[in-house]
Amino acid sequence: MKKIFKKSIVSVLAAALALTAFTACAPDADTGTKYDGETVILLSDSKITADGKKVGSSGDIFVSNDVIYYEDRDTYDSGNRYGEGTDKDKHTAEEAASVTVVNIAKAGIYRLSGKLSNGQIRIDLGEDAYEDETAVVTLVLDGLDINCDVAPAVVFMNVYECDGDWSAETAKMDVDTSAAGANVVIADGSINNIEGAYVAKIFKDNDKEKKLWKQDGAFYSYMSMNIDGEEEGNGVLNITADNEGLCAELHLSINGGNINIVSQDDGINTNEDGVSVTAINGGNLRIISGMGAEGGDGIDSNGWIVANGGTTVSVAYQMTDSGIDNDNGFYANGGTVISYGSYVDWAEPDSRQTTLNLQFKEDISTEDAVVITDKNGNVVFCYDASEDETIGRYICDRVGVTISSPQLKAGECCSLYIGGDVEGSEYYGIYDVNTVKNFKDAVQQVQHSSEVFYHGGFQYDSSKVYTPTTDFNLDQTVNCFALITDITD
Repeated sequence: MKKIFKKSIVSVLAAALALTAFTACAPDADTGTKYDGETVILLSDSKITADGKKVGSSGDIFVSNDVIYYEDRDTYDSGNRYGEGTDKDKHTAEEAASVTVVNIAKAGIYRLSGKLSNGQIRIDLGEDAYEDETAVVTLVLDGLDINCDVAPAVVFMNVYECDGDWSAETAKMDVDTSAAGANVVIADGSINNIEGAYVAKIFKDNDKEKKLWKQDGAFYSYMSMNIDGEEEGNGVLNITADNEGLCAELHLSINGGNINIVSQDDGINTNEDGVSVTAINGGNLRIISGMGAEGGDGIDSNGWIVANGGTTVSVAYQMTDSGIDNDNGFYANGGTVISYGSYVDWAEPDSRQTTLNLQFKEDISTEDAVVITDKNGNVVFCYDASEDETIGRYICDRVGVTISSPQLKAGECCSLYIGGDVEGSEYYGIYDVNTVKNFKDAVQQVQHSSEVFYHGGFQYDSSKVYTPTTDFNLDQTVNCFALITDITD
């Protein structure tokens, strides 16, 4: 990420991340709008309206046909190399000109509805916005359906950066994004579909090959971004990505709503080396990543991943990738996290919540239920991906699973079962354990090692003698485990 301006950093405990900027906006019963002072933008292929008036080519909201895209060329006219893209990343000028760009150039709250079959929402408050605390935009997604084949469908270009004085030397995982300039709210009762492409790295026209543009995700922000739901929390955001799904160049806080991501590369990416924080504080997050030839991780942070609440299920579809991937550490402090991958970046030992990091001798299918019982045989955790409306559409085999849940208690002993048929009440594959009556035909797993490995996984060594046991002891003090299991016949 290119840092242009600076502002003093605001840093507090990660638990405070749930207080996003939009919560200060009170409903206005007199005007009938959901939030005080909001602008309602209605999209269609025939016209764009704002508060009922047609949007023109100038003003605080305007329409243009100047999408940033990767051109169909290898060099500039000067002979300098154009970028890092390949033939599949290139687009013609005619393709780009056909994209309707809806520009938002003023701070405020904007409710987006309607369908735009070939378009982009671009938020750009100017370069001075970086250090302007009032340069805050909130997008309320309320039945938005938008597709863009040549670039991201939604892109925050220039808004306020709440961590404007960031540096690798002072970076830490406790970052407050509540004042961020990029905010998204998923309206209650709404279903929103975002389908987008990307822009491969384009160089400036000189021999230095410095970055001019690079927008990796279908939903992209150059600045720190918050995503939230409303009071009921039942709004849905579906992201389908030609490359990466949901991206922020600095920090990303997910505080609510239901988010489903299917991506060819990473599902979520925050990409400032050694600095970025992806914080999950609430909501329901489902990710299928790496559907493309080159694969991709479910959640990839070049800094930290911190789970404080909500429910996250992340599956890396390709054999070479991870459901959770980070450079500085994954901290499971709350909520439910289920991550499948060929390898797993396991939760740090000083995480505040008990985590089972499982490495299997042989692949297991994501279609198989995962059941954990206490020493008395009572079910304390159960997930069946075949009942998950998002994950269940893309079944694959994986060797590593990480599970973190408030129902796993340190100091207790548990047993692990894979497969079978579960009887009970579930929501997106996660069962209410009080309703589980049976899990017939499930296979009890045998633990061969409880050695602790924090990164890179563990390769099962058939020449080594392990002491098998069906008891999985949850250590009182170390809430991070490498439990090497073997599927019994």
